[in-house]
Amino acid sequence: MENKIYIRDEFITATKISEKELDQLEREKLIKPVGFTEQHIPIYSDDAITRIKHIQKLQQLGYDLKDIQRIVKKVGLPKSISGGKKSGAAEKFLTVGILAERVGVSPRTIKHWEERGIIGAEMRSEGGFRLYPENYVFFCKLIRDLQLFGYSLEEIKAMSEYFREYISLEKEFSDYPKEEVNGRLQKMLDEIQILFDRMELLKDGIQRWEDLLKKKKKDILNLKNQNLKRADETAEKKE
Repeated sequence: MENKIYIRDEFITATKISEKELDQLEREKLIKPVGFTEQHIPIYSDDAITRIKHIQKLQQLGYDLKDIQRIVKKVGLPKSISGGKKSGAAEKFLTVGILAERVGVSPRTIKHWEERGIIGAEMRSEGGFRLYPENYVFFCKLIRDLQLFGYSLEEIKAMSEYFREYISLEKEFSDYPKEEVNGRLQKMLDEIQILFDRMELLKDGIQRWEDLLKKKKKDILNLKNQNLKRADETAEKKE
């Protein structure tokens, strides 16, 4: 499921604050981005918008930013925006173009994988700006590898669903009957074995082609040299 996010300009528009005010809130560490694009454009979450609203209410009551900073340090802001998982260092997010470049495919390929339900942007801004965490580079390279192994997009989608299912089971396997969990895990093991078997065939095929191409390259170079010598001999005879 995509998280709703805002790049800096969208965030300023949504909160109706000025860039100067946002800079000040960031200096006072009352607001911070959840991450940055590869062009270092800050990205903000829905929680940051709610946080701005609470800060504005405190300002209307006569508190300045230093007072609000002390309040936040002492008691925090309402749980609706301060609860949940603590955020660590801001992440770096990639646009579809940069992701495609890092993976070695076209942006259209990334979009096609999305359309087929294999991947999905984890973040989408108000203006439709799609962003992906950096770990998608590795994930998309795995998809590309599977295509090289001869897997269809439908098969790759099924495999990606196995990965998602495993993550879900790992967190909540006690919520399902033992037999069901074992059955679903066995299906995953079977798919892994099928992939291993296909990879072994691929390795054998690659080795055959490497041997063949090395030999043919050598033969072609020899024939090329023979042809050059023949050309030189013809020229000498004419002289």
